[in-house]
Amino acid sequence: MASDTWLVAGLGNPGPGYAHNRHNVGQMVLDEMAVRIGGGSFKAHKSRAQVLEGRLGIGGPRVVLAKPMTYMNLSGGPVSSLAKFFGIEPDHVVAIHDEIDIPFNTIKLKIGGGEGGHNGLRDISKALATKDYYRVRVGVGRPPGRMDTADYVLRDFGTTEKKDLPFLIGDAADAAELLIREGLLVAQQKFHGASPA
Repeated sequence: MASDTWLVAGLGNPGPGYAHNRHNVGQMVLDEMAVRIGGGSFKAHKSRAQVLEGRLGIGGPRVVLAKPMTYMNLSGGPVSSLAKFFGIEPDHVVAIHDEIDIPFNTIKLKIGGGEGGHNGLRDISKALATKDYYRVRVGVGRPPGRMDTADYVLRDFGTTEKKDLPFLIGDAADAAELLIREGLLVAQQKFHGASPA
């Protein structure tokens, strides 16, 4: 099967109204990765996702970048369909998503484990019938005061955050690429040591 191919899913909600929300940071990272592989624009795929295929550098690993076009809590269907379509096993699936349990401007990587109440991850775990896929967790911080978590993640980044957002997105794209090229441990050692600048 397609053993050198990786499926990288950037999680979020479809449509321009959600495009700049904290919940859509995974899709923002995918846009950055798309620019880097120089593969043109995302195209609609029958799996209900926007897809772009390319390689990480000349002769590098083949990647399928995917933005599910379902709502966040239904991300599993498109991810599972694409994995089957391209012959990709769960250990070559990477989900890039917002994470409230780590501070803004921080990247963490892991494989498996819980979903931390993240409905997109929960649906992917269910559809793949395993939790053993990779996650690039992009820190968006916790809601201030008593703000509801759902309200918080469905809002755009604040003014101060927006200044640092391009760096955060760049670091998350770096983290995903390093994970694919060099493995989880190398990526964790680089990104878990200190908050990205």
